[in-house]
Amino acid sequence: MPVEVIIEEPRWAAANIEALAQRAVSATLSHLGMVLAAHEVSLLACNDTRIAVLNAAFRDKEAATNVLSWPSAERSPGTPLTDTPELGDIAMAYETCVREAEAGGISLEFHTLHLLVHGTLHLLGYDHEEDADADLMEATETAILAKLGVPNPYVR
Repeated sequence: MPVEVIIEEPRWAAANIEALAQRAVSATLSHLGMVLAAHEVSLLACNDTRIAVLNAAFRDKEAATNVLSWPSAERSPGTPLTDTPELGDIAMAYETCVREAEAGGISLEFHTLHLLVHGTLHLLGYDHEEDADADLMEATETAILAKLGVPNPYVR
């Protein structure tokens, strides 16, 4: 099982976060040609209060956010992984995800899958700091999401 899920916010359990995490991470790794059983991801399914503390501690931003990622090592997209089976950790905040899904007129399931794919790509070295990097990450996300039956979140 590639994803270990720690549920701190009980509403995530009702949203079926464990199954969504398995689907999203598995689809991401499979899309990138990685062996699923050879890698691990940890997910903290928390609330806005908890993620705000994490965001302040690790990014000096004292506010809740939807998803945070901590790769276990520095990586670049497409670089073979030879360091460790553990890819890293992801945290997701329930209230922020619900608000964003409602504001975007999409289901919590689709928004959660998108953020889990996004977070997993961050663990693999993808980022969106520069335009070219953002284009690569967005194209990769949308291709993976299409395989999951999730419409392109960047087209409104």
